[in-house]
Amino acid sequence: MRQMRVPPWLERLLRTAFFNICRTHGEGSRSECNMYCLDCNAGAFCFFCRSSKHRDHQVIQIRRSSYHDVVRLSEIEKVVDISGVQTYVINSARVLFLNQRPLPRGVKAVSHVCQICRRTLLDSFRFCSLACKLVGIKRNGDASLWLGANNEVVLEKDGEIAMEEKELCEGSQQQIYISTPPPHHHHHHSRRRKGIPHRAPLSS
Repeated sequence: MRQMRVPPWLERLLRTAFFNICRTHGEGSRSECNMYCLDCNAGAFCFFCRSSKHRDHQVIQIRRSSYHDVVRLSEIEKVVDISGVQTYVINSARVLFLNQRPLPRGVKAVSHVCQICRRTLLDSFRFCSLACKLVGIKRNGDASLWLGANNEVVLEKDGEIAMEEKELCEGSQQQIYISTPPPHHHHHHSRRRKGIPHRAPLSS
């Protein structure tokens, strides 16, 4: 039986701080540390470090979405089993979040929520981020994050839901909250409305 259910680089990747300026190449325009080498497993580095030290290594690039680290699905799905993790379309690329994002206060979770942190998800996903899936696997002990033999089945299943889920993703995530009736009519109503995006009219 294989001892490790999690690739050796994953936990360190999730703990790494990205987007600091590279100490070696601080002058360059592409000197933000937004790359991670799965072979070296030794922290973040910049575009210039990649070409000098990691030329033939497996490297993934971390991107930013509203102050959270994301990775492109096309890069991460080659190296880790991401089935069950919610994906989003951002700048026309499908991405997933590396770490948990705390829920906005006062937002009531709807029927589909992350099994770990309770963040709202679209239908048929179980985790909001790679980090939450990691926690889930450590708790259950039966699943694995390695790309396994059964992976083709998982990817096929994802293909069926990809279209409707893509349309949902391209609309604002908040729309899910608006169209769902609140479960309780408490006095918090005025506080809850704060997060609804169409409240303030855009000045032309």
